Amino acid sequence: MKIDEKDSEILAELTVNSRISMRELAKEVGLSAPTVTERVRQMESFGIIKGYVAEIDYKKIGFPIECIVEATIKNGEYEKFKQACFMLKIRAESLEKVEEFINQTIPFAATVTHVILSEVERKHE
Repeated sequence: MKIDEKDSEILAELTVNSRISMRELAKEVGLSAPTVTERVRQMESFGIIKGYVAEIDYKKIGFPIECIVEATIKNGEYEKFKQACFMLKIRAESLEKVEEFINQTIPFAATVTHVILSEVERKHE
């Protein structure tokens, strides 16, 4: 499926607010509600829209630490990698839990850990 400018506008609106009604979405992009509904259904059927997700505040549920861990497997074909084989995003209750994870990983992979101190806030409507 090839998307046009209106499809791009629909996707942009859904990225900001995936709970928007089809009627409101139609107003935002300047099309009728049935037309927008059909376009959304078509993009869903082609896998362009894979789903709708809830954005979770992990700090509020006890996971205030967020890290990116670069992991390079120690054995096998992965030796030819000069940088990380995998980039892992982990959330933890504490830095001690991050260290515990790294210590469990060390027998299998060399790691470099980046603690995320802050993030850019997305605009929500």
